[in-house]
Amino acid sequence: MIVLDTHVLIFDALQPGRLSRKARMAIEHGAQTDTLTCCDISLWEIAMLIARGRIDLGTDAVQFIEDVIRARSLSVLPVTPRIAVLAQSELFAHGDPADRIIAATAMDAGAKLVSADSRLRKLKRVEVVW
Repeated sequence: MIVLDTHVLIFDALQPGRLSRKARMAIEHGAQTDTLTCCDISLWEIAMLIARGRIDLGTDAVQFIEDVIRARSLSVLPVTPRIAVLAQSELFAHGDPADRIIAATAMDAGAKLVSADSRLRKLKRVEVVW
């Protein structure tokens, strides 16, 4: 299983050139093996970025998010009680709650996380690809 961070979902959809070679390879491998996932909180983050005008799509926000999911056949993973507690553990010095949940989801699933976030790449219990 491969968990895609929110910015990776956006880059993949709108600016694939911003993805590293390793990130692109991980995404392609996940697409071929039907193991690409994202966290449900990433959908909220994308909606928030659209609402704040930080992403200009030229299309409806709901349609964009649905297209992102469909384009890569993503499984959307929910925040479970276990993930919620893990995200609040001492494993994280990272302050962003959404990033904590995304990383905790990857940890809980034993999955790789595709992210450019340097703070997440320092975590010891999750393999971060960038």
